[in-house]
Amino acid sequence: MPEFAIGDTDFLLDGKPFRILSGALHYFRVHPAQWADRIEKARLMGLNTIETYVPWNAHSPEPGRFDCTGGLDLDRFLRQIADAGMHAIVRPGPYICAEWDNGGLPAWLLRDPELRVRQREPRYLAAVREYLDNVYRIVAPHQIGRGGPVILVQVENEYGAYGKDKEYLAELVRHTRAAGITVPLTTVDQPTPEMLENGGLDGVHRTASFGSNSAERLETLRAHQPTGPLMCSEFWNGWFDHWGAHHHTTPVEQAAADLDALLAAGASVNLYMFHGGTNFGLTNGANDKGVYQPLVTSYDYDAPLDEAGHATEKYYAFRDVISRHCKVPDAVPAPAVPAPALRAPLRDPVWLLEEPARWGIWRAHDRLPTFDELTPAPRLALLRGQIPGTEPGILAFGEVRDRATVFLDGVLVGTLLREHHDRAVPLPGGGELLVLVEDLGRVNYGPRIGEPKGIIGGAEFDGRPLSGWEVLPIDLDGVPGLFGEPGGIPADGPLAGPVAVRAEFEAEEPADLFLDTGDWGKGMAWVNGFLLGRYWRRGPQRTLYVPGPVVRAGRNELVVLELDTLLRPEAKFVPEPSLGHTEA
Repeated sequence: MPEFAIGDTDFLLDGKPFRILSGALHYFRVHPAQWADRIEKARLMGLNTIETYVPWNAHSPEPGRFDCTGGLDLDRFLRQIADAGMHAIVRPGPYICAEWDNGGLPAWLLRDPELRVRQREPRYLAAVREYLDNVYRIVAPHQIGRGGPVILVQVENEYGAYGKDKEYLAELVRHTRAAGITVPLTTVDQPTPEMLENGGLDGVHRTASFGSNSAERLETLRAHQPTGPLMCSEFWNGWFDHWGAHHHTTPVEQAAADLDALLAAGASVNLYMFHGGTNFGLTNGANDKGVYQPLVTSYDYDAPLDEAGHATEKYYAFRDVISRHCKVPDAVPAPAVPAPALRAPLRDPVWLLEEPARWGIWRAHDRLPTFDELTPAPRLALLRGQIPGTEPGILAFGEVRDRATVFLDGVLVGTLLREHHDRAVPLPGGGELLVLVEDLGRVNYGPRIGEPKGIIGGAEFDGRPLSGWEVLPIDLDGVPGLFGEPGGIPADGPLAGPVAVRAEFEAEEPADLFLDTGDWGKGMAWVNGFLLGRYWRRGPQRTLYVPGPVVRAGRNELVVLELDTLLRPEAKFVPEPSLGHTEA
């Protein structure tokens, strides 16, 4: 069987120097029917390796469960990498960041108030061991020494930016080895002396993450990794977007020049990202460094392959750079063609506030619980209470995480946003209070990982605590099933949410689509029961990507849950994506 090792100056494949030319491709951000296509396009660009994170919270949405079906079939993904003649790098965390909800850590983990993540704390480590055992049962048979593609496994992820618990890192290494992982292990940190020192562990190969000034960053890495191959295991060739900002792009020429400098220095590389894909469903993360910034649904990342898997200008520039250092295949990907342009009216409105019991089950609570005190923790919930008396006053919450729309006797009073640090709204008097609360994505980086969601610290009216609440977690999986027979009531004119509407559209054949949401407000959209993700008029993202395998030849159904105001009750699919304005 082949052997992969770390030599004095190089990675060694069967004893011969081997340069890793890798691209990040997250299986959980790509429809599984499209994995082979994306892997093949990586090979055609000149890459020899595919790297992926493993998202703990996606595989384990509840304790004791490890889901590997559909888009979470890591075994199938690794087999497809091997079928393409490529190698693989696996990064199971347990923390992954990745601009992914909660950095990949399950929300249920933090229900134990004594548990401390990312350190040598017994309850956390017990959960981590169970998770890693599940991952390594899949990964171990795919190691190169057993005829598979896996050549490296990473321990933790940019740990030096978070902590410096060497015993914690050592325990992860020990358990990884005990679980049958024999390939070389790595760590990754940003190339500063403090981070490389805190996040590294003697005996585990250090790598760095950066996107510019390659020679300088490699010099810093070499000071902390005196022997062995140099590797940038996250070469940031793009960036991510958050709601309310611009679409991030990086100059193609500069990114190519930095990659050329890295390869000219003899280093190995993993492009982050080669293909970003999509935060399907409600899987986007968020940042909070004083201001909460949830990420958009697209994870295009201005990568060599765009969100729909098409080769970009950056793809060909990187391919040219790689060709200067090693041979690349002669073939190139087929050019992109415009997606079908389709239109269909939205109809059959189902109003949340008119009949909320169709959307979930009410539960009584004396005090207002956080989302994390509910099982499972919802992403969207309706809260119902009573404001006493008839006099006007101020409704105040301890903290809103992350968006709360307030209704009094069915009339909209206001919307509170976490990023604005909103937590209070005036009420004209007493009556039935309804509050629709949305979790916009859990923080994925820094000390706020693992914080609870929903309303934190309860509610008061004019300084007096409110009790006697009912909570209805919205069954989002059930939203597409709210409707009766198709072809009912047209939705004429603008609509004020919360309301679900649907449209039927015809497709000649399965094909990628781009759903234009520019005339809608804020909400979520499903095609044939597949949750595409969130949309929001504030942008920058204007279109939602619909993967071709979700679309059927013939009749298809679109369901939209509008939480704000929908200006034009029409579904419109456009030929090209629109991810928003850039700084240029």
